[in-house]
Amino acid sequence: MGNFLAGRVVAVTGAGRGIGRAVALAAAAEGAKVVVNDYGVAVDGASPTSEVAEAVVKEIETAGGRAVAVADDVSTMAGGRRVVETAVETYGRIDGVVCVAGILRERMLFNMTEEEWDPVVATHLKGTFTVFRAASAVMREQRSGTLIGFTSGNHQGSVSQPNYSAAKGGIISLVRSAALGLHKYGVTANAVAPVARTRMSAGVPMALAEIGEPEDVAALVVYLLSDRAAGQDITGQVYTVAGPKIAVWAQPRELRSAYAEGSWTPERIAEFLPGSVGVDPMPMLSRLAAMEAAARDGARPNAR
Repeated sequence: MGNFLAGRVVAVTGAGRGIGRAVALAAAAEGAKVVVNDYGVAVDGASPTSEVAEAVVKEIETAGGRAVAVADDVSTMAGGRRVVETAVETYGRIDGVVCVAGILRERMLFNMTEEEWDPVVATHLKGTFTVFRAASAVMREQRSGTLIGFTSGNHQGSVSQPNYSAAKGGIISLVRSAALGLHKYGVTANAVAPVARTRMSAGVPMALAEIGEPEDVAALVVYLLSDRAAGQDITGQVYTVAGPKIAVWAQPRELRSAYAEGSWTPERIAEFLPGSVGVDPMPMLSRLAAMEAAARDGARPNAR
């Protein structure tokens, strides 16, 4: 057992499998008391079972750590509140929450149904909010704590997972809002965009050039949960972990601006905007265009 998180109480959602499980095990191995939350569903959100959360608790206890299981659905306010209440009731405080829980329902935008949109946004985005909401109230009184949301590189956009992409983009904005609103109370908030081999990454429609294991992600999360990270005022950040690689994403900001003399009209904008303000190219769109061009070339009989 290590002591990087000695004395801290951490709750992890989606902790029954994959990255969530790796985070729960790593936090416990570094001395944290852990609330293991998992509704125990399949990748698409079906067939809930509490067994996966209880199995991780047994792993932690066998290794000499302390943990408790909570099988509540964090897409409900009561479920998110229960995760935090369990930490406070069992261990007396909550020092960190890590919101990993998520599901996938893949469909092109023009075919997506409400039943495919709502549960994905509810699990990822609302499920982060419900836990953040409950934890931040306690942390504000403690005047300390760490909130960690899980986003994805897909916040840039996705061909066939617009529900997932929208939720992950929302999590980044929620994390940044938490960082701004809670800074004066000593509470930090950050997001992690992992690239690791999990049930969910197996369904990514595009090849991943850089990918690691859940344990790689867990190491960064443990650091972000620690006093070391808080002492260095790391908050409002988005980090990617892909095997040996750690990267930080840029903060959103204006790139270029222009001012009219008088009022803008559609005609003046059409004449002025392309050559002045211009665009900020989408890297994913450029990549897709290259893939489509290669596919077209490959379909030609004499392509080289």
